[in-house]
Amino acid sequence: MDLSEYYGRRVLVDQPEWRQGKPAPSIETLPTMERHGQMIRCLRCGQETACRIAALPNNEFYCPHCINLGRVATLNKFYHVPEPNQFTVSSPVLTWTGQLSPLQEKAATTVDTGMAAHRHQLLWAVTGAGKTEMMFRGIAHALERRERLAVASPRVDVCLELYPRLQAAFQNTSMVLLHGRQELPYRYAQLTVCTTHQLLRFYHAFDNLIIDEVDAFPFAANDALLFASRQAVKETGGCLYLTATPGPALLRQVQHGKLAVSYLPLRYHGHLLPRIRLHLAPGWRRGLQHSHLPASLLNQLRRSLDAGYRFLLFVPHVTDLAVVGPILRTALLHHPFTTVHAADPDRLVKVQGMRDGKYDFLVTTTILERGVTFPEIDVFVLGADDPVFSSSALVQIAGRAGRALSRPTGTVGFWIGGQCRRVRSAVSQIDFMNRKGRTLKQ
Repeated sequence: MDLSEYYGRRVLVDQPEWRQGKPAPSIETLPTMERHGQMIRCLRCGQETACRIAALPNNEFYCPHCINLGRVATLNKFYHVPEPNQFTVSSPVLTWTGQLSPLQEKAATTVDTGMAAHRHQLLWAVTGAGKTEMMFRGIAHALERRERLAVASPRVDVCLELYPRLQAAFQNTSMVLLHGRQELPYRYAQLTVCTTHQLLRFYHAFDNLIIDEVDAFPFAANDALLFASRQAVKETGGCLYLTATPGPALLRQVQHGKLAVSYLPLRYHGHLLPRIRLHLAPGWRRGLQHSHLPASLLNQLRRSLDAGYRFLLFVPHVTDLAVVGPILRTALLHHPFTTVHAADPDRLVKVQGMRDGKYDFLVTTTILERGVTFPEIDVFVLGADDPVFSSSALVQIAGRAGRALSRPTGTVGFWIGGQCRRVRSAVSQIDFMNRKGRTLKQ
């Protein structure tokens, strides 16, 4: 038995195993469920379920909420070993040799100080501000203190992008990547990069937890993942939230003084965010049914291509791709492009093709709202007022433009059928950060 598999974790053990005899003295046996009257509560995800819904034979119960991570039932126990921080630190810890801008330096110092004090803090930084690099100093000092850390994100794509960057920045640190699609077994490491779902497997493991893209689905609206993030951190541990679009829950914590906040309203190149231009197209959905796109949108797409700029065009639904694609193949001859969505088996290949310059543009759904960077592009949204686009998603989408020093501006256009609170909120958030940015530039 490798004890390190239980360090800071809650490992499910079936009834035959935990009833055979006592485990090693250092292994704690913990319950998986607790009953309150006619409700049963899962101690892994914190969710409550009516006993009649969660019932198994012989008056046993299970949790239907986190079953995708393995069934938690009253037939199981958790094996757990308190985190011992058994790490050997090899120098140099930080192998990244890049430079931060003065504004990034200030934010990095704030992050570092907060992590050293195990503070709960929010870094509200615009998209493209270089949040990853601003974490490096705080992470390095925490690793030098032999702390155990995790960098988590709601999305697998973001984890896949973060992991090689962290490997390059901390080449002498043991590191593991955890997500639901991978086949490699779990191993004990000082730095864990994982999806927020994987936090459900940990218990008082991390001295500092960093959650990137904290506003993204599914974390922002999932009580189980919020519970998991609190359980995964030691009782004396700290948590750093990174986002460009904090939701109401985080903002309430800031207002009530439960969460320290620092702002970075300018990108690494020091320019403001491109403003969103709104275009009213009340009949765009009806026109799409007759294979027509708004003339103002087609004209804008042609202007971008004629100026030598590539673009992303977002549509609300996967079914829209099958209609918009043929229209653009006719309207924009000689310009190679493709469509991409979350369930597309060639999604990663297509995104890489855009990076490699194979395509002049991509037509996509919200799957590319974050976690991808293409230099010098424009960004357009057809039907930005559709309910599928939250205000945070729209801010992230707009943030795909202007990320490169070679073209720190870019055109961002939203085509809407009518006025919409979510669209107005996205415009307001960008204007708010730009006002803060102008103050710093003065």
